Amino acid sequence: MAVQLFPGKLGFGAAAVGNLYRPISEDDARTVIEAAWQAGLRYFDTAPHYGFGLSEKRLGEALAVLDPGGEAIVSTKVGRRLAPAPEADLTAVRQGFVSPEPFESVFDYSYDAVMRSYEDSLARLKRPSIDILLAHDIGSYAHGADHARRMQEFLGGGLRAMRELRDSGAVRAIGLGVNEVAVCEEVLGHADLDVILLAGRYTLLEQSPQERLFPLCAARGVRVVAGAPFNSGILARGVRHAAPAPYEYGAAPAQIIERVGRIEDICADFAVPLAAAALQFPLRHPVIDAVIPGMATPAELKTAVTLMASPIPEAFWTALAECELIALPGPVA
Repeated sequence: MAVQLFPGKLGFGAAAVGNLYRPISEDDARTVIEAAWQAGLRYFDTAPHYGFGLSEKRLGEALAVLDPGGEAIVSTKVGRRLAPAPEADLTAVRQGFVSPEPFESVFDYSYDAVMRSYEDSLARLKRPSIDILLAHDIGSYAHGADHARRMQEFLGGGLRAMRELRDSGAVRAIGLGVNEVAVCEEVLGHADLDVILLAGRYTLLEQSPQERLFPLCAARGVRVVAGAPFNSGILARGVRHAAPAPYEYGAAPAQIIERVGRIEDICADFAVPLAAAALQFPLRHPVIDAVIPGMATPAELKTAVTLMASPIPEAFWTALAECELIALPGPVA
């Protein structure tokens, strides 16, 4: 079923305010959330995993002041419960975060874990309900050989909990927050979803969801949010004038560097910033309602807003397609 949820094309990815890779202060976290609100952003995505509750806490405290009327749309996730970690080094990078919260993230897609995770997220977010609840990192990308067991756990437990929460009105929409296409198609074979947050899989460097997933989403009324539009940074920085930024959380392979360089050259021909093209490209597909880059500072927020407003001529997209650097969206059901 189609659910009208998203109040704007640009959303706020709140992993960074959970101290992703490096700590940021409480004041700096509050400042960037306030800057997003002042810039008109009304969709915020977070998860218990982000800083082991820290991202949800910071977002909840900021929105309690900025949004007393509940105008914001907030998505959070289930499937990674927070387990106490009293011996953890709170100054070290743990699972990608430098967090003062004495917990660690543990995969658990059971019914009880999803229900507890939902209640705990409500408390941290200081909200009476959650707009969008997403199953976090289900699939082979995260679980490898353990995928089948985790999927059985989810389909037999966590999915039922999510459906009950939606049916009761406790959440408005349910879906997936994942980094792979195949698991989206698999879950859609078992469940009516409202939203898929797909990170890094529909970008200037990859359009594989156009083949089967996006037509399936269009036919089923599933809306898509594009996460990680810069593929971990390489599409923000480029390769022609700086050392390549990470791709997929690691060093970029030679073929990706070559492809980014070719895209960057066409960007130069049309005077289009590479980062603007990367941010705007996913929104050209009709099933995608929003794009959510991560933003850690007001400067990054301001840059994203500017990039979203940057004019891009249709001839630019045609040139990329003619050079077989992108596949333009085809018709959907």
